[in-house]
Amino acid sequence: MNRAQREAAARQIMERTPTPVPPDLYPEVLRRGGRMLRRRKAAARLMWLLLFAATAAFVVWALMARPWVEPPSETTPPLTGW
Repeated sequence: MNRAQREAAARQIMERTPTPVPPDLYPEVLRRGGRMLRRRKAAARLMWLLLFAATAAFVVWALMARPWVEPPSETTPPLTGW
């Protein structure tokens, strides 16, 4: 199928009358779309809440553990000059 044939086939498809849509389809689409939006919004809020909780837990851990401070020496230096 060359380009001219593809264009002719596409024109024929576009010139056809659209198929009728069932009358009860629109309310069903609105209901499902609204539900999808609510779920996405709830998932986004949950993700933000988890991110905030993880950040708060990290900050509390960092303040308690102080990973930037050098740990105390476990051995004593040798005593010389006694």
